[in-house]
Amino acid sequence: MKNIVKNEIFKVLGREFILEKPKDKNLAHYATPIAFSMAKELKKSPMLIADELVSKFQNSDIFDVSAVNGYINFKLKNEFLDKISNQTLKLDVDFAKGEKKNESVFIEYISANPTGPLHIGHVRGAVFGDTLANIGEYLGYDVTTEYYINDAGNQIDLLGISVSLAAKEFLFNESVVYPESYYRGEYLNEISKLALDKFGKDIFYDENRNLELAEFAKDEVLKIIKKDLADVGIFIQNWASEKSLYSNLIPTIEKLKKSGQMYEKDGATYIASTKLNDDNDRVVIRNDGRPTYLAGDIIYHDNKFEKSYDRYINIWGADHHGYIARIKAAINFLGYDENKLEVILMQMVSLLKDKKPFKMSKRAGTSVLMSEIVEDIGSDALRFMFISKSNTSPLEFELNTLKQNDSSNPIFYINYAHSRVNQIFTKANKTVVDVLDVSLDSLDENAKNLLFEALTLNEVLQDVYSSRGLHKLTDFLKSLSSNFHKFYNENRVIGAENEDALLKLFAIVALCIRTTLKLMGIKAKEKM
Repeated sequence: MKNIVKNEIFKVLGREFILEKPKDKNLAHYATPIAFSMAKELKKSPMLIADELVSKFQNSDIFDVSAVNGYINFKLKNEFLDKISNQTLKLDVDFAKGEKKNESVFIEYISANPTGPLHIGHVRGAVFGDTLANIGEYLGYDVTTEYYINDAGNQIDLLGISVSLAAKEFLFNESVVYPESYYRGEYLNEISKLALDKFGKDIFYDENRNLELAEFAKDEVLKIIKKDLADVGIFIQNWASEKSLYSNLIPTIEKLKKSGQMYEKDGATYIASTKLNDDNDRVVIRNDGRPTYLAGDIIYHDNKFEKSYDRYINIWGADHHGYIARIKAAINFLGYDENKLEVILMQMVSLLKDKKPFKMSKRAGTSVLMSEIVEDIGSDALRFMFISKSNTSPLEFELNTLKQNDSSNPIFYINYAHSRVNQIFTKANKTVVDVLDVSLDSLDENAKNLLFEALTLNEVLQDVYSSRGLHKLTDFLKSLSSNFHKFYNENRVIGAENEDALLKLFAIVALCIRTTLKLMGIKAKEKM
């Protein structure tokens, strides 16, 4: 809708301009301050310029135009709102779906080590990445999602050792001396039982078979991770194994060396990442010939960039901030455009229950599990909560709030708006089909403002996607639901002279809520 308005205005102004949404919808739906930017050029006051420009807008089928204090205001006409409303309801599930865009996007997210179940440190990036991918696809982008499995290195060896220790203690009742570093948690007991059934007891005592045990345990952990993600509606398209990529180590290093940005020092191989804003040059191959963790990431990004996507998005934890420069340097030295890579950082999460920190259970070992939160508040509440605040800010949330059946619980309040519309249609003994072609001329100003707010969903989605501000989705839904409840409480619907027009308005509001929740991975409730 906004694009239609902008195109219409551009036909008259013939130049670029900013289009804003005034807070007071009774005054205007859109406004532009272009007269202020033209004042110096034309050597006239903004007020005079605005008055002159308004006179150029005549007989528009889309809006009425006025000038106020130098701003040019545009109020959408009833006929235009009616037309958009009819298109919206007839499209239904494709409410604001964008045309196919000629841009491919590769989103890598979560990528937690496959050494244990997902915990709250992973959830924020998981929900963010999945929702961003949903919106991107909905707006017409060609989106691919991937989980990078860090299945090479010491952490996998340590997983095998941890399973052996768990088996000796849990299955065989032996006294075990734990090393300083090991994994813990009930999931290891379950994996040890599966390993016993598959391999027999000897595998826990044969150090030469630790890698075999570790690989088995890794695969079992991945099953847990995939189930945890599926329980909240997250299904990642590709799962890339770090271990499988190491056959490309030497070719990738040789490729880097050709850039002239690699050098040897004390027997180790360094990448000159300080040339592209890193704090220090980084070791890629140790002096004993072993690749570093960075080497694995370089191979992985070389593999990704060979696929020639238009844009790459990595969603990482905030503790990876210092890692960005060295990865971008490597991408550049490999001959790719490092500006195609965008890294989105997720700040820390802390959860409260009864105003106290949410306690981990023995199942987790060292942290709060994603599955525990789902058990406590449900998938819908979890997804809503984890994108309810900007990823650039730490997230602290009281879990009990999401169990309240009142307006203090945003997901309840939004679902109540959706189910309330269904209830109203039931009471009226009508369906959406019955009101599709009803004119909205009889709606008053408050009703039209509510309609306009719902119909801005497409521009909200465009803004959310381009700014990566997913929290704006929850803000939008909370505002729309609140305004709907207020309007309903102040107006008679069933039996009103314009009952059908009001029902049509409510159908659009419900469709907007349902569509937005769906993009967030939440199914709107029909009854409550």
